[in-house]
Amino acid sequence: MNKLLVITVLVALLALNAEGFRVLRQAEEEEQGSLSKVASTIKSYYNSAVDTTSGYIESIKELKLEERASNLYNHVAEILSTYGGIVHDQAYHIVYPQ
Repeated sequence: MNKLLVITVLVALLALNAEGFRVLRQAEEEEQGSLSKVASTIKSYYNSAVDTTSGYIESIKELKLEERASNLYNHVAEILSTYGGIVHDQAYHIVYPQ
């Protein structure tokens, strides 16, 4: 499956390169080829996706989520340690009553 995908991408790139090296016609205005239209559309979608993703990443970095997650982890660890100690003491006194 992966080999088929790689071969398909390589053939598509070869076709795009072959279209780019063809001899220009003598016509005044040559229409853009369908592969070129598809390639330019894909490039524009890719660029807009990269820009949008970069914007999201920057906004996430501004929220300081790593610091908040670290504080939350420390708080939860402290709570679990406290209640874990309580449960341990209760279990100990159930097993070894005085």
